[in-house]
Amino acid sequence: MDFANHPYLYKGLMIYENNLITVEIEPSEIPWVKVFAKHKVKEFSECTLEEKTEFFRVIDIAEKLMLNYFNADKINIASFGNMLPQVHWHVMARFELDSYFPEPMWGEKQRDAKLELLDFETFFNQLKEQL
Repeated sequence: MDFANHPYLYKGLMIYENNLITVEIEPSEIPWVKVFAKHKVKEFSECTLEEKTEFFRVIDIAEKLMLNYFNADKINIASFGNMLPQVHWHVMARFELDSYFPEPMWGEKQRDAKLELLDFETFFNQLKEQL
């Protein structure tokens, strides 16, 4: 299935979990995953060292795979939690021709995207295997 043409079929789809974190797909024109702490905490400083280490292990794997699989121009990694006060990180592959670049994905749209990206489902399956 082509994720780009059916993004909401993937909304909130968990692709990986262990006792510390869960990884979910964020529907978008770009490859985007969110990594959540399973332990209900509001701030990163409240996470255990084991949780912090697991966040960065997963972020590192996702970033490298996005760069290699999609040949992304940039990877954005963010943790805000203003709307959802649960520790989580966004990992997004960015492209100079995506709709918002160089703005953040929740910023002002710059153009209509004309991206021709490799299959998202294959990427998500590869990510799941590497995690």
